[in-house]
Amino acid sequence: MADRTETEKRNLAEELAAAVRGEVSFSAADRALMTMDASNYRRVPMAVVAPRDAEDVAAALRVCREHAVPVVPRGGGTSIAGQATGVGVVLDFTRHLNRIVSLDPAARTAVVQPGVILDDLRAAAGAHRLTFGPDPSTHSRCTLGGMIGNNSCGSHSVAWGTTADSVRELELLTYGGEQVRAGRGTDPTGAPTGLPPRLRDGVKALVDAELALLRTGYPDLPRRISGYALDALLPEAGTDLARALTGSEGTLGVLTEATVRLVETPAARVLAVLGYPDESAAAEAAHTLLPHGPMTVEGMAADLVGSAAGLPRGGAWLFVEMGGASPGEAAARAEALCRAAAADGTTDHALVTDPAGQRALWRIREDASGTATRLSDGSEAWPGWEDCAVPPARLGPYLRDFRALLAQHGLRGTPYGHFGDGCIHIRIDFDLLTAPGIRRFREFSYDLGELVVAHGGSLSGEHGDGQARAELLPKMYGPELVGVFERFKSLWDPAAGLNPGMLVRPARLDENLRFAPLPKRPVPVEFGYPHDGGDFSAAVRRCVGVAKCRNTSIAPGSADVMCPSFRATGEEQHSTRGRARLLHEMLSGEVITDGWQSPEVRDALDLCLSCKGCRSDCPVGVDMATYKAEFLHHHYEGRLRPAAHYSMGRLPQWLHAAAPLAPALNALARTPLANVGKRLGGIAPERPIPTLATETFTHWWWHRRRTTGAPHSAAGRTVVLWPDTFTNHLSPEVGRSAVRVLEAAGLRPLLPPTAPPRTGPAALLPRRHRPLCCGLTYVSTGQLDQARAVMRRTVDVLAPLLRDGRPLVVLEPSCAAALRTDLPELLPDDPRSARLATSVRTFAQALEELAPDWQPPRLDRPVAGQTHCHQHAVLGDAADRRLRARAGLTGSLTGGCCGLAGNFGFERGHYEVSVACAEDQLLPAVREAPEGTEVLADGFSCRTQLEQLGDRPGRHLAEVLAEALGEAHGEDDSAGAGGR
Repeated sequence: MADRTETEKRNLAEELAAAVRGEVSFSAADRALMTMDASNYRRVPMAVVAPRDAEDVAAALRVCREHAVPVVPRGGGTSIAGQATGVGVVLDFTRHLNRIVSLDPAARTAVVQPGVILDDLRAAAGAHRLTFGPDPSTHSRCTLGGMIGNNSCGSHSVAWGTTADSVRELELLTYGGEQVRAGRGTDPTGAPTGLPPRLRDGVKALVDAELALLRTGYPDLPRRISGYALDALLPEAGTDLARALTGSEGTLGVLTEATVRLVETPAARVLAVLGYPDESAAAEAAHTLLPHGPMTVEGMAADLVGSAAGLPRGGAWLFVEMGGASPGEAAARAEALCRAAAADGTTDHALVTDPAGQRALWRIREDASGTATRLSDGSEAWPGWEDCAVPPARLGPYLRDFRALLAQHGLRGTPYGHFGDGCIHIRIDFDLLTAPGIRRFREFSYDLGELVVAHGGSLSGEHGDGQARAELLPKMYGPELVGVFERFKSLWDPAAGLNPGMLVRPARLDENLRFAPLPKRPVPVEFGYPHDGGDFSAAVRRCVGVAKCRNTSIAPGSADVMCPSFRATGEEQHSTRGRARLLHEMLSGEVITDGWQSPEVRDALDLCLSCKGCRSDCPVGVDMATYKAEFLHHHYEGRLRPAAHYSMGRLPQWLHAAAPLAPALNALARTPLANVGKRLGGIAPERPIPTLATETFTHWWWHRRRTTGAPHSAAGRTVVLWPDTFTNHLSPEVGRSAVRVLEAAGLRPLLPPTAPPRTGPAALLPRRHRPLCCGLTYVSTGQLDQARAVMRRTVDVLAPLLRDGRPLVVLEPSCAAALRTDLPELLPDDPRSARLATSVRTFAQALEELAPDWQPPRLDRPVAGQTHCHQHAVLGDAADRRLRARAGLTGSLTGGCCGLAGNFGFERGHYEVSVACAEDQLLPAVREAPEGTEVLADGFSCRTQLEQLGDRPGRHLAEVLAEALGEAHGEDDSAGAGGR
């Protein structure tokens, strides 16, 4: 659409805005967000429209038709074949057309709008012991409209079939504006019901003329998704127009409402995990399990699963779910299946009855569409042949031939998927950046298409053809039947206005590749990006669009964090994927043309909390906190920064200088002058200013050393205790408590050789007395030159102390994460930085590793609170959970992010999002906790958020244990008292 004049675009924009009540956007940011789905393809749309209802859809179609502009319907944007991308107007159904209109438990049906998220429908149906059968791995964010467009399936298709098996009636609008109510059956003329006269006569004539071809031209297999399902219009198939339109990828009509079938879900489920010597053995065995009535038969091999715990012995596994009316019945059926499978050569098996254990194993499978994009050596792998399917009994031979074809072309991949249905998912290490690599991609695709057909299979077994496979449809169906597809498309869409280039008359499979406009050489950057070869473009390419970051809630029992800002706003640009897309377009330079100066990228990153949740929760390890810091560094290089960057980004400097004046400043913070200070510092007016410690932790420490001499446990293992800025100046009671607990455990904590100021501001002190810093606040605000400077000094001071393997115990999780990851990635050429990073231990890790026989005091009470997001993402909380269990602290902490996130929640303009993030998980968990519950919050931000927004304060685990130690010895808790 680039050849349209600015006047034509302006006229289109004005007419759409006048005709549509929903949002109409021609902005660079909104267009950039829609250039890609989860495929290898990229197209730049002219505009994005979010219709409010079917009338809006009709109005948008009318305007686009008058301007000869194509239309692409889009749901969650998780399509893997490119069919959710287009060059005209994208209709985004996720914003408004996302209601469950009605749910009839007696009839087991639901009426839904196209933007309904699958898990929302499943939750509503679950109240009646019902569910929607198809459940692709993206069930937490994919939409019903997208599932109907692609005829999606999922892991339970051996029990409940494809989406086409669950569709009862569809309401659509054609590009020409005709209304269609597609169902099953015929009208008195023998034509499918629900069609306007033009379509009724044309469809009937086409089917009548091609009866023989429609009866013989389709392979018989459960996962035949490719092409138009015109055989559903045969009289013996019940003339099911709704089924025929399912899987048409938005090329025939725009869905506005659907009536779908619900199925009864079993009262109990047991997961049987069957081990096999290798992938081929698992593939050979999968179809033999079908007579036992499994709900799922999913296959994975060791090269995908890695070191996952809980798996039986073997080199490949089948996950087989069995249902029953009771746990006993489900277990008995699973045990019978395991006995039968053992006779056919399993290496071992395990029965998983615990729902949490089942969720953990299913997460491995559901994250595979992302994790498979990185091979074991870190190489990139891509979709393109993600879901071809063969008859289940042919899966073993097909998979062997498939592996041989990969080797013939010098390619690698990790097959997994729906073995019970003969459907294989795989990401392959195609080189899609160079001309020779793209030629190999094309040649392999042609060869694989012939292999699939030779085994009686379907080019697509789940995700549709889109651009990825439509070019090869003549191999599967022959030119005559493909010609019928084209005639069917022409009947419905004679102007070719709906999703052109998909399914029929397609673009070449090697055109419109999303990598083409990226820089050919690495751009200069500050971080080392060790997992991406130092290439920022490769880091951004990590996002393949599976959109786990678009989850609208955290699964029960999950500690996941990603993506708090999306859950707070519901806006694509505030998801990890949305930000990655904008960075991709910034590097491409076509839609976002200002490079590092882009206001679109700046605005999208503004609400990124730098929680680091995506670093661990994103299946492909996108690290948006690092990307944000990189962007801010370049964006403000040589320019005036926001006031908050100077006030909170340089917080360590200000706190050190303010320490001698703490009492006076605390008093000043309670006067109206504080509002002036907040305004000048870019601080949210709603935020109280935290109280400064009147005695810093380091001052207490050195005073204690001078007055009491060596610590009591002088003979114990020495650990270096990190005096982070937050503990030192704002929460010294945490440091004092940690010292007490570490010494009680037989350890000898020492602080680095710096001292607090004795008199006067820090600027007047000798250099050796300046405090050490991890650089966190400088990194989070993109002041990377300053971050690198303070990190270098930290390395210089700590390197001699850590040379003999001493651990560095860090009490503040965000500082521990900065030392573990940001420091070595900003100082990649200094080998001491890597040694420092590996020395970092959390409080719980240090106790577990260095004092394994120490028994903490028993507290015997429940806990509530939140695992710090940085600890979850970088360091993990397994040691904390074990320490809590040994102390009798029962229960688990929530996932998510507290929403304060260091400087984020204090910055002007962020307050509402900060509060929304806190209300997502943390505050409700604390409010609902029974009396007597210990509220734990190891991070200063988390404690501050609880203090300012909640009515129950949180404490660091060190404080809780220190208090209990004092009680056990009948002492006052001097370690945890005072200091403010």
